[in-house]
Amino acid sequence: MKMYVGVTDNEWFKMLAEEGWTDEINFWKPSGKPFKSVSLGDLFMFKLHAPFNFIVGGGFFSRAVPLTTSLAWETFGRGNGAVSYEQMRERVFKYRRGTRSEFDPDPVLTCIMLSEPFFFPKELWIPSPPSFKGPIVSGKTYTAADAEFTLVYDAVTRNLTLLNGKSILADPGSATSSVIESPRFGPPRVVRPRLGQSGFRVMVTEAYQRQYAITGEKTLPVLEAAHIQPYSKGGAHEVSNGLLLRSDLHRLFDLGYLAVEPNQRQVMVSQQIREKFQNGRHYYALQGQTLAVPVTGFDQPAAANLEYHLRQVYLG
Repeated sequence: MKMYVGVTDNEWFKMLAEEGWTDEINFWKPSGKPFKSVSLGDLFMFKLHAPFNFIVGGGFFSRAVPLTTSLAWETFGRGNGAVSYEQMRERVFKYRRGTRSEFDPDPVLTCIMLSEPFFFPKELWIPSPPSFKGPIVSGKTYTAADAEFTLVYDAVTRNLTLLNGKSILADPGSATSSVIESPRFGPPRVVRPRLGQSGFRVMVTEAYQRQYAITGEKTLPVLEAAHIQPYSKGGAHEVSNGLLLRSDLHRLFDLGYLAVEPNQRQVMVSQQIREKFQNGRHYYALQGQTLAVPVTGFDQPAAANLEYHLRQVYLG
């Protein structure tokens, strides 16, 4: 297990802490460069800018993806640590020194998606590790073999246990519960964090390489992550329950005019489009097309989810 301690914008932290944010948050970086310091489920801790040399909260790393500023706002909203898109853009250009907005009005950010975030009240802030000093600008990675990892991890465990006991953590996720229970169950272990709607969208988008799952279209702003088994009917925010579809087809899929055959993974188009709307010829051209396969490392659509949609949603 690893832990990353990231230098954190104080206003970003203040807003999310005051709102008690519990859904995914975006710890964005203005560079757009890849972030590979930790892996899925590892701890990502927030360390405020000097003179506040304290670790003040954290979350669990899900994935780092490049997104334009506008798409990051559309995906995470106030989970970007800003009250408006305009405020977020101001901060982006504040940190992108030398880059004027008229030259790059919608810059690409490195969006570090964190699940199950937690924020410590001031009396529980953890002093920064002694090694976290000097020229560190962005952050520092610690491994389970490092003494300072243990120092911080133990403090995080105590804090989360206290917060859970005071019911400040209303609904601890699986990864958070693992940290709370670690004193009883041995060394720290990585547990996949719980995804919400924002994380679901990001993960499904990445699974299909930002391409429409049927025709390979790459116009990301019109592509949406669709639940196969509806979330309102017990479907999970998981890649195995998602498809990346063009916005109009997403709606048709949700309404039951499209389905995917569970075994051959071929598109099915309901005759009711023609019967009800007397059109839809370009949709019928999709009949029999084979669904794209997610890239290595992501789950394929679960046959049980496709079967549910076919039997319970599809109009036939």
